[in-house]
Amino acid sequence: MGQIVGLEVSVCYALPPVRGRLTHGAPLAPLVWFKSGGAAEWLFEPADADDLSNFLFALDPAVPVMGLGLGSNMIVRDGGVSGVVVRLGKAFATVEQLDPTMLKCGGGASGILVSSKARDAGIGGVEFLRSIPGTVGGFVRMNGGAYGRETKDVMVECEVVLRTGERRTLSVADLGYTYRHSELPRGALVINATFRGHVDEPAVIQIEMDRIAAAREESQPLRTKTGGSTFKNPEGHKAWALIDAAGCRGLRRGDAQVSEKHCNFLLNLGNAASADIEALGEEVRAKVKAQSGVELEWEIQRIGVMK
Repeated sequence: MGQIVGLEVSVCYALPPVRGRLTHGAPLAPLVWFKSGGAAEWLFEPADADDLSNFLFALDPAVPVMGLGLGSNMIVRDGGVSGVVVRLGKAFATVEQLDPTMLKCGGGASGILVSSKARDAGIGGVEFLRSIPGTVGGFVRMNGGAYGRETKDVMVECEVVLRTGERRTLSVADLGYTYRHSELPRGALVINATFRGHVDEPAVIQIEMDRIAAAREESQPLRTKTGGSTFKNPEGHKAWALIDAAGCRGLRRGDAQVSEKHCNFLLNLGNAASADIEALGEEVRAKVKAQSGVELEWEIQRIGVMK
């Protein structure tokens, strides 16, 4: 039996037994990059894929479930998140070499871990994952990409646990990838993905990783409380340029600010509430629409209820 943490509460659904860790009222702010927002009704950190599958199979189908990776591309609203938030921990942060060009990566593995393991194995082509602040599960769901490459360019297949608890393997073709979007089944959680690169020298791979790291350092507000790229690039445009042209560079709402270094990043300068950050984003959208006629689409996921 796993561990249930937190006060006993009256709930209208029964929680199945787990081998992992199940926490009631878990604060999510420490787990997301903005360091803001409310709590999860329940936070589940499964011991392994079987623990996750068995839990979802037995859980009341009416209970909402969502996955949480590194929390980089997310605003958790101040009222918190109902249902169960699933966080894939160390058991899912694995990278296994399958052959000279392929890696099988756990859904909780970070882009830095995947690219570093690929380098050590002499597998090139996945260096761009180093620059995406997230985990494999998020890359697969959102077709994460940077520096001219996207997840769809390197992914072969992924294994998911459906909301029903069923485990299923999906090919890259099954996911219907478009820009920052997939047709991943609703409620599905990615537990691993297989990526294919090409044979290359580790030293050459490291040079490319260093180039990407330097480019990020120069252009993005790293080591700040941010959520990464805020809005998708509209067809034929760069979101940051539209935001800049609309006069939003440095725009503030309380402790929430549009980055002066990169206009497509929102910052929490101190104690901004998630409501301030989201409202600032909506203000930016309105100003861009008025100035250019272009309607920006959120790339950052906004979850939970407003307080």
